[in-house]
Amino acid sequence: MQALSRRLVQQQQSLSSSSSISSIKFIYPLSHHYCGADRPRYDSTLATRGVGHLVRKGTGGRSSVSGIVATVFGATGFLGRYVVQQLAKMGSQVLVPFRGSEDSPRHLKIMGDLGQIVPMKYNPRDENSVKAVMAKANVVLNLIGREYETRNYSFEEVNHSMAEQLATIAKEHGGILRFIQVSCLGASSSSPSRFLRSKAAGEESVLKAFPEATILRPATMIGTEDRILNPWAHFAKKYGFIPLFGNGSTKIQPVYVVDVAGGIVSALKDDGTSIGKVYELGGPEIYSVHDLAELMFDVIREWPHYLKVPFPIAKAIATPREILLNKVPFPLPTPAIFNLDQILALTQDTVVSEKALTFNDLGIVPHKLKGYPVEFLISYRKGGPQFGSTVSERVNPDSFP
Repeated sequence: MQALSRRLVQQQQSLSSSSSISSIKFIYPLSHHYCGADRPRYDSTLATRGVGHLVRKGTGGRSSVSGIVATVFGATGFLGRYVVQQLAKMGSQVLVPFRGSEDSPRHLKIMGDLGQIVPMKYNPRDENSVKAVMAKANVVLNLIGREYETRNYSFEEVNHSMAEQLATIAKEHGGILRFIQVSCLGASSSSPSRFLRSKAAGEESVLKAFPEATILRPATMIGTEDRILNPWAHFAKKYGFIPLFGNGSTKIQPVYVVDVAGGIVSALKDDGTSIGKVYELGGPEIYSVHDLAELMFDVIREWPHYLKVPFPIAKAIATPREILLNKVPFPLPTPAIFNLDQILALTQDTVVSEKALTFNDLGIVPHKLKGYPVEFLISYRKGGPQFGSTVSERVNPDSFP
C-alpha cells in the first residue's frame, strides 16, 4: 500500500513539473540558438515602448535611480566614454550599442553600478537591431561620427543616413522623451568639407523626423584620447616637427571633452528649455592653429619646429588616398595628419557664432585648456614627466656665445 501511494505521488510530481516546463516553453521558447530563443541574431523580446514617466529614487549618486534609461549610440568612442560616465554616476541606466569586439565596451562597465551599463551587440544597417537596443530606453543620444571615410562607411552614411534612421525610429517608438544629436561646430551645407556638409544634412534630417530633438555642435574636442593634440605630439616626437597647413592662422575654439559631456547631461536634466534648439559648444578661448601647436610643444617640453605647408600642396599630398579608397582591394591607412577633409575644413575659421546658444545657456562654465585638460600630454615628454626644458628655462639660441 505504501509503495502504491509513493508511485502515485511521483506521477503527480512528474505531471506538474512537465506542465510547468511547457508553460515556460510557451513564454520563453528554448533553443540552442543565440540568447536561447528562436529569433534572428539582433531581434529583441523587450517591449517596444519606453518606460514613460520617470521614476526617481535616492540621493542622485551612482547607486540612485535617476529615471533615465539612455541608449547611447557611439558610446565606445572618444566623447562616448565621458557621457556614459556622467550618466552612470547620477544613477542612470545606460544601454551601450556596439558593433565590434566584445571587448569594445568593456571599459564602460565599471563606470556604473551593477547592471547599470548594458552592452548590446547591434548592426547599424539592420533596422530590427536598432529597434532592439532602443526598446527599453526613454532617452536616445547619437554620438556617432567619423572624420574620415573607409571602404565600408562613407560620410553620408555615418553622419547623415544613420542619424536620420535613429531619429525616425525614436519617433515611431513612442516612449522616447528626449533625443540629442551631437553634430560639429561649423556644420553647414556650404562648407568646403564633406564631413561638415554631411553633419549639416544629418541635423536637418533629425529635426525633420524628431522636431523635439536637441542639437549640440561641439568644437574640436581636447582630452586624453583626442584626435588633434595626440597625433601632433606623436608626429613631433617621431620627426621633430609638425606640418602647419597654410600659415597656421586659422582660428579654432577647442573645448574640453568633459565640458561637452556635461553639456549633454545638462540638456537632459533641464525642464525642457533645450528641446528643439541648437547649441554651439566652444571653449572660452579662441586659438589659431599655430597657438594651439605652441601649447602642445610647451606641455611636451620640446623646441617648436614647424613646416608650413601651403593648402594646395597639402591637398595634393592627401588626395591620393581619397582617389584610391574604393579602388584598391585592401583597406588604406587611416590619415592622422594629412586628412583631406580636415585640410579643407581648416581653410575657414571655426568659432562659435555671436548669437548662438552656448554653454552659458546650459549652465556650464567651460574650462580653459591650459592646465589639467592638456596634462595628458606629459606622457610624451622625453625621459618622463619631470624631464625636459620648461618654457622659463628656454634661452634664445641667438644669445649663445
